[in-house]
Amino acid sequence: MKIVFFGTPQFAVTTLNKLIESPDIEVVAVVTQPDKIRGRGYKVLPSAVKKIALEHNLPIWQPSRIKKDRETLDKLNAIQADAFVVVAYGQILSTEILSMPKLGCINVHGSLLPKYRGAAPIQWSIVNGDRITGITTMLMDRGMDTGDMLLRAETEINLLDNALDLAITLSSQGADLLLETLFKLEQQEITPIAQDDSLATYARLIDKADFAIDWSKNALEIHNQVRGFFPNCAAKLEDKKLKIMATVPITETTIEDLPEEYQPIQQQYLELLQLKGEPGEVIKNIKNFGALVQTGSGLLLLTQVQLAGKRPQSGWDFVNGMRIKPGTKIDSISF
Repeated sequence: MKIVFFGTPQFAVTTLNKLIESPDIEVVAVVTQPDKIRGRGYKVLPSAVKKIALEHNLPIWQPSRIKKDRETLDKLNAIQADAFVVVAYGQILSTEILSMPKLGCINVHGSLLPKYRGAAPIQWSIVNGDRITGITTMLMDRGMDTGDMLLRAETEINLLDNALDLAITLSSQGADLLLETLFKLEQQEITPIAQDDSLATYARLIDKADFAIDWSKNALEIHNQVRGFFPNCAAKLEDKKLKIMATVPITETTIEDLPEEYQPIQQQYLELLQLKGEPGEVIKNIKNFGALVQTGSGLLLLTQVQLAGKRPQSGWDFVNGMRIKPGTKIDSISF
């Protein structure tokens, strides 16, 4: 089966590798976004997908606007591919492109469609507190993730999973589901199913303002924000930006769901419930874990942070290094 792969970020790499490894598939070309300035060194670097394509000596095309790039369009058409596989490519495909491959353009999307159509399904599923998400393969059309569904697979979101953890899980799941989808499509063993538009929700692009922590929200809301937008959420300590990178919500609804390593906290839960403070106030330092902060409702344990100009550190190292005491106020920040 002749495949052209469209993708850009790390999330797409697992699927590309699976295709390359499959003896029944030939990846004839890779389409990815143009090289961009990345990282603190401000160097022009290739996408994660391009790096893999280079390692395997695959033809690489990087049009800045694929719908308008006649040279790329002609090359895509000339290949006469069986399918175009699209995983987080980052550009909208035209009707001309969608009609080229025999089996169609197949997208691997990081949600259970029609829920979370759009650019950031993994992040918003966590921010919204979902416990189940998954992967959907679909036939692409001109809409934003509106095409007919092919196969779906579910996965659980654990209480302490962040967006990176979930992306790794879903990228592996998506790669396997994509291979199954391709082979079943070729054998005409899949009946595409139209999405119910009335059930659709949208995972909008993430904005910098989404990273600002509001301590008046409840502990679980803030925890979901921190892990959903990992590693970018922040507050302020003594006029310095403090990234909040990992937390544990200490609430009635979450205390029983904590992993075994938090058993010492579970054992003192009733005692912790008696502590009160203002939202954003450190009310206790828990040995070997970190600072416990009062929120609008419930307590939030800071287990990994990064103060401006410093490296990420555990919550307990932060408490000791900054000599954080009960009564210390961690303020909200504006972006």
